[in-house]
Amino acid sequence: MRVAESRDAGVLTLTLDYPARRNALAMPLREALHDILDSAQGDAEIRAIVMTGAGGTFCSGGDISGMNVTDAETGRERMRRTHRIIRLMVAGRIPIVAAVEGWCVGAGLSLACACDTIVAADDARFMAGFGKVGLIADLGLPFTLPARIGSGRARQMFLYGTQLDAAAAERIGLVDEVVPKGGALAAATEKARFLAAQASLPIALTKRILAEGLDRALEDERHFQTLCFLSDDHAEGKAAFLEKREPGFGRR
Repeated sequence: MRVAESRDAGVLTLTLDYPARRNALAMPLREALHDILDSAQGDAEIRAIVMTGAGGTFCSGGDISGMNVTDAETGRERMRRTHRIIRLMVAGRIPIVAAVEGWCVGAGLSLACACDTIVAADDARFMAGFGKVGLIADLGLPFTLPARIGSGRARQMFLYGTQLDAAAAERIGLVDEVVPKGGALAAATEKARFLAAQASLPIALTKRILAEGLDRALEDERHFQTLCFLSDDHAEGKAAFLEKREPGFGRR
């Protein structure tokens, strides 16, 4: 489990690499990602970032097996630590381009939507899916997804767990460019090189303006998700996921 790094001409490429869980965002992976992003903010040579996943999958979501929240303080601390990543991505100075191949689900969708540009291969699949495990959308997605596709479409994705292919995602503005399978990283890198060659201050200030309201949204999310972590529905959703069955919400 790691976040692989490579640099070229002002572009830092980060690759989520957790093959056992299809690049699920386990807490150690989140910590590693935070540390890299935080360090990059102070590195003047890094002018753009590409974020992708190894093995033909962007990110399969949160690591359900590691969601062991037993009290409110633990839940709030878990969210605080993860929100550091989202603040760096959405409001930080460095533009970020997501290169999405394969599944981009749950927390993976949140990560992609925290990027400034999303390039997707034509085999990419997008879904929120948090409700299946008794949770609300998190990692800033209630803020970033409506900003991309509008509140009405975002509501449908949140409530129904709608799955979108790359073409449908591009039609509604979730994806900015679709390329053939296997080509997302090259296309995203080209965009990142363009951004790296631009004046950095206007980009940084534009990101800050567009991030207005993020802190309030994350604080609400931190509180509400903690309530969900401690709910019977989450316990059932988590058990159903691990047992590979449909959840039975409301069956007491």
